[in-house]
Amino acid sequence: MKHTFRNTALAALVALAAAGASASGTHAGGHGHDANEAVGKPGVATKSTRTINVDMTDSMRFTPADISVKQGETVRFVIKNSGQLKHELVIGTEKELKEHYEVMKKNPEMEHSDPNMVTLAAGKTGEIVWQFTKAGKVDFACLQPGHYDAGMKGAVNVTKTGK
Repeated sequence: MKHTFRNTALAALVALAAAGASASGTHAGGHGHDANEAVGKPGVATKSTRTINVDMTDSMRFTPADISVKQGETVRFVIKNSGQLKHELVIGTEKELKEHYEVMKKNPEMEHSDPNMVTLAAGKTGEIVWQFTKAGKVDFACLQPGHYDAGMKGAVNVTKTGK
């Protein structure tokens, strides 16, 4: 009898934990960003070749909004939220960003912990270290509801190296 109760209680706790995790609104690691992605991959901070400061404001703009890097370069982005609203910087393809934005509009309090993004409260600073593995355009945007539609987006132009 003791074991039956203990097993039932354990099963209930496991079920509650699983339900809580799926209902919590987070989506860590769910975007499949790997080395084969068009946007690149998480970088190693000690291998970054330079630091680019990016400012986010309540005028729904990034400064700078146009960034140039070289293919293979690892960049440390230091992102500051100079506004009074919560903002974020998410690196992705335009398609990924639009899809994620639609999800964010339905779940505005969704939490993030992917290496291609940082969400910051007013006055806070964070960073993303990213390696740009392929030449072309890589997009970034703030996916807080209303911000993307207001034009809070930018692009990284990745120039091909002579390799």
